Amino acid sequence: MKKVKWGILGVAKIGVEKVIPALQGGKYSSVVAIASRSPGKARAAAKKLGIPRAHGSYEDLLADPDVEAVYTPLPNHLHVPWSIRAARSGKHVLCEKPIALSAKESRSLLRARERTGVLIQEASMVRTHPQWLAAQELVRRKKLGQLRVVQGCFSYFNRDAKNVRNTVATGGGGLFDIGYYPITAARFFFEEEPKRVLGLLDRDPKFKTDRLTSAILHFSQGHAVFTCSTQLVRYQRLELLGTQGRIEMPFPFTPPNNHSCRLLLDDGSGVQGEGGETFVFDPCDQYRIQGDLFSKAIRDGTGALVPLEDAVKNMAVIDALFRSGKSGKWEKP
Repeated sequence: MKKVKWGILGVAKIGVEKVIPALQGGKYSSVVAIASRSPGKARAAAKKLGIPRAHGSYEDLLADPDVEAVYTPLPNHLHVPWSIRAARSGKHVLCEKPIALSAKESRSLLRARERTGVLIQEASMVRTHPQWLAAQELVRRKKLGQLRVVQGCFSYFNRDAKNVRNTVATGGGGLFDIGYYPITAARFFFEEEPKRVLGLLDRDPKFKTDRLTSAILHFSQGHAVFTCSTQLVRYQRLELLGTQGRIEMPFPFTPPNNHSCRLLLDDGSGVQGEGGETFVFDPCDQYRIQGDLFSKAIRDGTGALVPLEDAVKNMAVIDALFRSGKSGKWEKP
């Protein structure tokens, strides 16, 4: 299969350190161009990463006839406008999460997809990781009995005033950045949408971004509860609790690609985990898996593995949590 030729919109850290190397090492992908509003930054990134062409503007990259697909790691408020421009240029789009700043805004991407016929997908790399797929299969096989609770935590500490994650205008804050993951996990493992949600948000007095958010998502089968924070000790964990067993994922969201990761299945027969079985997964790069699956979908002419409609539904939950944070009441996505 001929590799898909990728162009990168921007020199964001996640692109330079994670996604670009993953695409370059992919079976079905290659990176042929990178762009920045600063020509010097584009040239420096291209030289460092061995990318053939550097463009001094996003417009020039979208006009590059050699580029078939675009990866967009721009600040959150730029995701939709540049994804739409890429689609109009005939480029397939893999856009970083969150794909938009609201469900309403994300629905404009549905219209762009229908008009242009290109693939547009949110970069939800966790949904392609073997440990997530294995956990989902265990839930489906009723190894937990009936799934009743999904609970998680994701946090780091960042008070850098210059960081986009601490800027309201660019879509900063914990819920957009990392709350996204436990919301996605709850919807992924329950395999349904929440009926209502309740959110408690604590905002930084200087940045005005949500620095500590806790939430309850009410599903027909049970509850999801999580906390995310941009000003806590670095930590992540996910647990699935059922009527007959539980799954614990110690590194659910950003497992290192050079270390194995593990999943614990425990039937609760012992207070110290005596009834547990550990599944170990070989080191893998979830960004590479994501890139290859998206590239293969382009070549095969099939739909995106994670449909754009799923991203819209995830944004609806985030919207509802922000509304709940203001109203102090349960809100419906």
